[in-house]
Formats: sequence, C-alpha cells, structure tokens
Amino acid sequence: MSETAQATAKAAADSHSNRWKALTFIALAQLMVVLDATIVNIALPSAQQDLGISDGNRQWVITAYALAFGGLLLFGGRIADLWGRKRTFVAGLIGFAAASALGGAATNEATMLGARALQGAFGALLAPAALSLLAVTFTEPKERAKAFGIYGAIAGGGGAVGFILGGVLTEYMDWRWTFFVNIPFAVIAAAGAYFVIREPAGGRNRSPLDIPGVALSILGLVTLVYAFTRAESDGWGDSTTVGLFVTSVVLLAAFVFTESKVRAPLLPLRVITERNRGGVYLSLGLAIIALFGLFLFLTYYMQLVKGYSPVKTGLAFLPLIGGLMVGSTQIGTRLITRVPPRLLMAPGFLVAGIGMFFLTRLEIDTSYAGVILPGLALLGLGMGTAFMPALSLSTHGVEPRDSGVASAMVNTSQQVGGAIGTALLNTIAASATTSYIKDHIAGAGSRTQQQLVQLEGQVHGYTNAIWFAVGILVLAATIAFTFINTGKPEVGPASGEGAEDEMKIPVIAH
Repeated sequence: MSETAQATAKAAADSHSNRWKALTFIALAQLMVVLDATIVNIALPSAQQDLGISDGNRQWVITAYALAFGGLLLFGGRIADLWGRKRTFVAGLIGFAAASALGGAATNEATMLGARALQGAFGALLAPAALSLLAVTFTEPKERAKAFGIYGAIAGGGGAVGFILGGVLTEYMDWRWTFFVNIPFAVIAAAGAYFVIREPAGGRNRSPLDIPGVALSILGLVTLVYAFTRAESDGWGDSTTVGLFVTSVVLLAAFVFTESKVRAPLLPLRVITERNRGGVYLSLGLAIIALFGLFLFLTYYMQLVKGYSPVKTGLAFLPLIGGLMVGSTQIGTRLITRVPPRLLMAPGFLVAGIGMFFLTRLEIDTSYAGVILPGLALLGLGMGTAFMPALSLSTHGVEPRDSGVASAMVNTSQQVGGAIGTALLNTIAASATTSYIKDHIAGAGSRTQQQLVQLEGQVHGYTNAIWFAVGILVLAATIAFTFINTGKPEVGPASGEGAEDEMKIPVIAH
C-alpha cells in the first residue's frame, strides 16, 4: 500500500473513531439537559423550605426554566447555524454549568429563580446544537441509526433517571447537589467536545439575523408556555389565561407571516412544511404531552398514595428506562434500515398507548408488579422504538445550513408538549378528583373514611387523565402513519456531507 493510501486509510479510521467519541460527549450533554428537567422536581420541597420560597412562588422554580428554554430554542438553533454548532455547544455547556453553580449556591428566592432562567437560556443554546451536530456528523445510514438510537434512549429516559438521581441526592445528601451534579457533566462534555468534535465545513448559515422573527418567536413561545402554566394553577377559564392564549396565537401568527416575507428568516418555512418533518414535530409533541403528564401523576401516586420514599419512587421508574433503552438501541436501531420510519413510529406509539392503558387500572391497593411494572415497560418500549426514527427524521432532508433550526424545532415541540401535558392533564385530573370527592364525601362518616375518599378521589383523577393520554398516543400514531411517507434509508455510503442525503423519498400514492 502506498504512503498516500495509508495516510488516507488512517485519516478515515481516525474520523470514524472521532465520530463515536463525539457521540459520547454529545449524549452526555443531552443527558444533563434532560435530567435537569425532572431532577429539580424531587428537590423542590427541600429547596423551598431552605430558601423561604412561598407556596405561590414555588412553581416559578420550574416555570422560569421552562419559559427561558422554550422561548429561546429557535433563537438558539439559529445561533448554532450562524456561529457554528461546536462553538455554540461548548458555550452552552459552560453557561449551563455556571448557572447550575449559581443555583446550588443560592441563598434566596431571587438568586434561585435567576439561576433557573439562566439554565433554561443556555439549555436553549445547547440542545439544538447537540442534535444538529449529531445530524451532520453521522450521515451513513447504519451508523446514523445506531447514533440516533443511543441519543433517543437518552432523550426519552433521561427524565425518568432524573427522578432516581434527584431522590438519591435529596434524601442522602442535600438538594443543592441536584444543581452541582450538572457541573462535572458539563465540564467533561465541553472539554471532550472541544478536542474531539470536528464540524463539517460549509454548513453554516451566515445570513443576517432576523431580528423581528427573533422577537416574535421569543414573545410568542414564552407567552404560550406561560399560558399553559397559568392554566394549571388558575384554571382555563381565567380571563388572564384566556388573554395569554389569544396573545400567543396572534404573536405566533405574526411570526409565521414575517418568516414568509423576510429574505433570511429565523425559521425558514421549508423546515416545517415538508410533510415528514412536520409529522415528526407534531406526533412527537403529542407523545411528550402524554409522557410528561404521566411522570407527574405516577410521582404523586407513588409518594402520596403508596407512601414510597423519593429514592423508591425513582427506582420504580426503572422499567420505563429499560424499555426505552431496548426500544431505541435494539428495535429501532436494528429495523430503521429495513423498514420505513412510519412503520416504527406508529406501532411504537401504539405499544406505548397499550402500556398507558395498563395504568388506567390504578387503584389505592394496585400491585406494582401486576400493573405498574408492565405498564411502564411497555410504555418505555414503545416510546423508545418511536423516538429513535423520530429524532433521526427531525433533520431529514434539510440543508446543512438549516440543521440547527430544524433541531431546535424538535426540541421546541418537546418543550411545548411537556408544558401542555403537565397543565392539560393535571387540570383534567384535578377536575375529576374534585367531582369524585364531592359525590362520595357525604357517605364517609369517620375521619379515616374521609381520608380514604380523598385518596380514592386522587387516584380517580389520575386514571381519568391517563385515559386522555391513551387517546393522545393513538392520535400521535395516526399522524405518524399518515404524514410520514419517506422510505427506509439506503444502506451504503452517504452521498454527501449533509443530512439531506441520508434518505431517499419515494413517490407514494395516497
């Protein structure tokens, strides 16, 4: 073999090795962001007591993060396309670590809320940069399938892991460690990304920043997320809540109109109007509504009804994590190069719906092994199988210069879906609980019987909301099957550097 051929072979081997090293650091960063979405929930009661946060303001520890993260995601994706994905990724990690340190060291309410908002802002830089780096790094179909399988398992299972880690840290150490634990994650991921990740050349979008689009998208998304948050606490009929929803619709409609007119839009409408990507954003957002609502109900059910400790509650979610790992890294990864994506996504959402159906049987004395365990395992298996092709398709067919904003869109659909799921399903549960207690409390003579009715009312509320979640997953499956029509990726070397080459879209009559 000539020296030139040897050098070429060595460069190819080094590039292959670096891709998988890069995946390690990208996945670590994604795990940190997803963990943070749930880990603080477990620590919130202890933090509230230590910092003297009132009951009325405690929701802002969660809401401040959600508003900043959801509102700035599209802007973060555009920054990644403009500034460079690797640079944006590293900057997001460093900022997230600094904000986490501030939150862990907080001595009052204002510092805590400010730290959470900063975490959300840097998370909005980090999350789309991570997904778009994955899209432009792995272009060969089999490698791409494996990489997105791992990433999908982390994206789906990280929230449940957060419950476990949050319970352990809060119960055995201190709530502050639910913030400090992010720092080693971020430092390792940033250092690894700086030295290992090699971003393909020629993929930046150097067009001028669309300032009106930035302003309208941030205001519209923040208003929408806040409207759902307020609906949960103040009710859907509250005049301020209704006003916020109307305002968000007007702002987002103005954003879409602006994007159709400006020369260099923040969100090129071609990103969301392509049927496959549109189907992914919509079906994935609906699935997240069901999943995040369930996290909330099961956490309360296990701790308040079953009397589980925070650690035991976290461990009870392990079947979900196991199912996600198997569905994403085994089923999804092995089949994505053999069958069209919709034949993974639609059945995956339906299997998740069957798992959710198991959980509609919850009662006060429900057996964990007989109902909750199989329900969570099936839910995880289905979600993992669907998440893997969904995340891969979220950047399907986009030009490399648009991969950051396309990645931001899938994160936006998940973030808004999480806010909707928590507010919508919690409202349904609360209404059903109130109605049940009102109808049954009169027949409860003793204090013990009244407490029993209240517990039964809570469980009745949870199961009512879970029924809605079952329907939402069926709808997600229907959308995935009807919207997504791309064929299976062709096996073999990718034909180009961009994410647009990895799948060929057949013409299918419908």
